[in-house]
Amino acid sequence: MTRKAAILGAGVIGAGWAARFALMGWDVAVFDPSPTAKATVEAALDRARASLPALYDSPLPPEGRVTHAADLAGAVRDAAWIQESVPERLDLKHTLFQEVQAHCSPGAILASSTSGFTPTELQAGAQRPGQIIVAHPFNPVYLLPLVELVGSGETPRDLLAKAEQVLDSLGMAPLTIEAEVPAHIADRLLEAVWREALWLVKDGVATTGQIDDAIRLGFGLRWAQMGLFETYRIAGGDGGMAHFLRQFGPALKWPWTRLMDVPELDEALVQKIAAQSDTQSGAHSIAELEAMRDDNLVSILRVLKDRNAGAGAVLRGHEAGLALPAPDPDTPAMPVTLDRQVPVTWVDYNGHMNEARFLQAFSNACDQLLHWAGMTPEAIAAGHSVFTVETHIRHLDEVQIGDRIRVKARVIEGGGKKFHIWQELWVGDRLCATGEQMLLHVDLATRRSAVPPDRIANWLARAKAAHADLPWPEGVGRAVGQRA
Repeated sequence: MTRKAAILGAGVIGAGWAARFALMGWDVAVFDPSPTAKATVEAALDRARASLPALYDSPLPPEGRVTHAADLAGAVRDAAWIQESVPERLDLKHTLFQEVQAHCSPGAILASSTSGFTPTELQAGAQRPGQIIVAHPFNPVYLLPLVELVGSGETPRDLLAKAEQVLDSLGMAPLTIEAEVPAHIADRLLEAVWREALWLVKDGVATTGQIDDAIRLGFGLRWAQMGLFETYRIAGGDGGMAHFLRQFGPALKWPWTRLMDVPELDEALVQKIAAQSDTQSGAHSIAELEAMRDDNLVSILRVLKDRNAGAGAVLRGHEAGLALPAPDPDTPAMPVTLDRQVPVTWVDYNGHMNEARFLQAFSNACDQLLHWAGMTPEAIAAGHSVFTVETHIRHLDEVQIGDRIRVKARVIEGGGKKFHIWQELWVGDRLCATGEQMLLHVDLATRRSAVPPDRIANWLARAKAAHADLPWPEGVGRAVGQRA
């Protein structure tokens, strides 16, 4: 059964929440009386559709339905998760929560995106205080996994546990904070850097561009994978964190910072910062900057996923639950062995999928088929593997960035040492490429061909028999340049 999320407030954060829920299979009801709300949500959905599936090598659930409710009561009715993302005014949030609780289910999670207020502040005057929690995300919500999750003494532990499970299922990383403090954890750190940056601009020490370069070309890259404390642990060498603190700790008392002061944001400073920002980034529209940001985040997150580090570890764990179901080898239909979106990292200078990525797609799809047949990590550790002898790829149509590609496989020969696999890569109803592979089962101890274990041989033999009555594929056995 599809679950329903209600999004109250469709600004940048609310629209991002709507996109995250919808692309993870939830139906979403949005309530925001602003005349621009629908356009904001649709733009976020378009960006999310172009980027979030590109993080995964497995298909996401079918997209949920997004509707815009005429009133708040209709939005929250039957919702399992209600996410408030209205402006940071405590009186506004209190009024909203009172109306929400008059119409929502007592079992629903009522979460606030607030970046600063504590749960106790939010719960004041509420009909059911324990129902209200903080779930503070980061922009763009549909790509960045972190959510700061905070409850109060009124919050049942099982409600927080339920919230963690929901966020996990969305591919997010809930960070449950035990103590209530204004601005939680991440924004307190960000505000410290932000204050110092404002002084550097005001005092003429650095421009906005220089400060951004200092972050993105230096410590920002380290933080993306290791954070702050682990980075400094390495800086301590073999002595670790204790040595680092003893060596560099005294410098914290030196007058390196104006952290405790905040510059007066008078009109002169506002204009100075705005002018520098225009010089730095004014050549691009906000939409262009958002697209650049999302493409870069996808590339960084995919690398981190490959390394199982940082936010990439969250992605890898979530993707494990999205794997394609194993088919019955006796089913005559060609099984789908790969179902994914083409990420920006797969596109070449012609703006379409690079030829090397077709090989990667077919290789990954073949690995999936063989995994179903029994070529598991355990089997490989026991000395059984498969070597590719020959591959022939035909490029029949273009594949663009963001396209959803599906690979289907047919076993032409299997059951002995030799495996002959035919594959077709589809985008919708377009056959865009075919891949034909000849493989040999190999004994890793001798590095020579050998008869595979019975489980693998039997599975492939059954698949071959099931596929035998399918029409013979056009192009099997073709040589390069050979006409049909």
